[in-house]
Amino acid sequence: MAKVPAAVIAAGGLIGGYGVARWTKRRPLGGVALAAAGAVAARQWQQAAGTKAAVGLTGAYVAAFAGSHPLAKKVGAWPSVFGVAGTVALASWAVTRNSAQ
Repeated sequence: MAKVPAAVIAAGGLIGGYGVARWTKRRPLGGVALAAAGAVAARQWQQAAGTKAAVGLTGAYVAAFAGSHPLAKKVGAWPSVFGVAGTVALASWAVTRNSAQ
């Protein structure tokens, strides 16, 4: 079975984390989803591109989560989440594209 790319996991974690928090009205549940996906993506980033890349991409993942909040005040919640998720997915792809994921 093919492995799900880290870019998809990271984007899914940002989107899914927000969706879980919004639909359950329990922010900690969204945080669990966000953290779980981030951990899986970080492990794949480390395996694919090394520790430095994994640290950088994990930092981008956390920054995207934090940055989505002020961005949401300007463009709306869902557009913000989709925008940062796409940005993290693109960064992940750019860093890991030459590895066999």
